[in-house]
Amino acid sequence: MPPLIVTHPIAAVLFTAACLIWLLPETLGASRQMARAARTTASVRDRGSMTLLIGLQWLGLGLDGLLAWGFPGGAIGWQTGAFILGLVCMLLGVTLRQYAIWTLGHYFTRDVAVSSGQPVVQRGPYHLIRHPAYSGTFLTMLGVGLALGNWAGLFVLLTGVFLGHFYRVRIEEKALVEAIGQPYAEYMRHTRRFIPGLF
Repeated sequence: MPPLIVTHPIAAVLFTAACLIWLLPETLGASRQMARAARTTASVRDRGSMTLLIGLQWLGLGLDGLLAWGFPGGAIGWQTGAFILGLVCMLLGVTLRQYAIWTLGHYFTRDVAVSSGQPVVQRGPYHLIRHPAYSGTFLTMLGVGLALGNWAGLFVLLTGVFLGHFYRVRIEEKALVEAIGQPYAEYMRHTRRFIPGLF
């Protein structure tokens, strides 16, 4: 069973629109939110995590697309419902990510960077989880996978996204503990990384 976006033009238009809503803010933000441009006093400690994260995410997206077209045995049986749920997840994920970015303000950067005297932000979504922007990405990618309608593709996509973010978060949290110290370590003790109360 081919993806709904291939067999139904309206589904193709809706999926394209959702992808643009996801990609446009990311593209525009990438050009102005790197630490060297945003905060010249920031210490960049990325250690290749952004390259790995983006690489694994796009590899997962590519494989998801190939499996959606080329592996009909993995097709999600409830295709229309999965497509609609996928679009909802994509839009909720983008909203959560942009809200998290807005909450951090000028402390948000796309590379791992910290400044001396940087506060621990604990308002908005950061009150519940440490990395809501990444949670937004997970939700968006879950939506893409559901919309493409293939269980195998969804699994490959989410695995790539998780592995890239897991490495990134370890680098980021280490840098934040080193720069901020006890306040961030305490914040880590009472919050989860991605899902409130669970993980």
